[in-house]
Amino acid sequence: MMIEFETMAQRHNYILDQLEKNEVVKISDLAKKLDISIVTIRKDIKTLENMNLIYKAHGLIYKNNPYTQDINVNEKSLLNVEQKRDIAKFAASLIEPNDAILIASGTTVLQFAQAINVTNGKLTVVTSAMNVALALSGKANIEVIQLGGVVRPNSTSVVGPYAEDTLKKLSFSKLFLGIDGIDTDYGLTTSNLLEANLNHLMIKASQKTIVLTDYSKFGKKGFGKICNLNEIDHIITDSRITEKAKEDIDKLGVKLTIV
Repeated sequence: MMIEFETMAQRHNYILDQLEKNEVVKISDLAKKLDISIVTIRKDIKTLENMNLIYKAHGLIYKNNPYTQDINVNEKSLLNVEQKRDIAKFAASLIEPNDAILIASGTTVLQFAQAINVTNGKLTVVTSAMNVALALSGKANIEVIQLGGVVRPNSTSVVGPYAEDTLKKLSFSKLFLGIDGIDTDYGLTTSNLLEANLNHLMIKASQKTIVLTDYSKFGKKGFGKICNLNEIDHIITDSRITEKAKEDIDKLGVKLTIV
């Protein structure tokens, strides 16, 4: 359905409103809906871009720059704390007696580790994250195995061939994975290439991959691609996820839990 506006300001407000509802919008789709030429829509986009209200890349517009940076784990831990805590609490409820699980790195999976409480059976945990290992080390009924390798200061996690070789000899019931970006077309990403490669091997070693991510990671891309979205099984996120992201995830057949 085409939409007609009398002024440029009305078009600009419509464009910004579409970005509030979706992580990303195609410029060609906006031109069709507004019944204006590509030249006109590009002028509108350029104006909004110059005002730092949008970010344009490859025929798409975003509300914010979609490319993530490698931020220190201490800074990340201060962001969306309540959402991460709720996600972690639900994820902890998925652990079953005598599970052997793999935990990647990140502030949300750290919250997950802190939420784990084993009262029935035993839990075996292998992790690349040193802070996760420390969070679990004093808990009852949990055996913790820390992967070896080169320590990344920004994430306090290990990467490299030692960790990769170990993973190739192990098998897990579940992987709990943290990410830096999730784009429904491009897939899952992280800001470090070596970490992306390790996370990809983690997925291959696990029967089920469960992604823990708050809403802010949707529509974002990191430097290193981990996998396509349809290669994972379950996403746990918070209620601020957009309707478009919900629809895209559903189309791919990936289970989505909103807490």
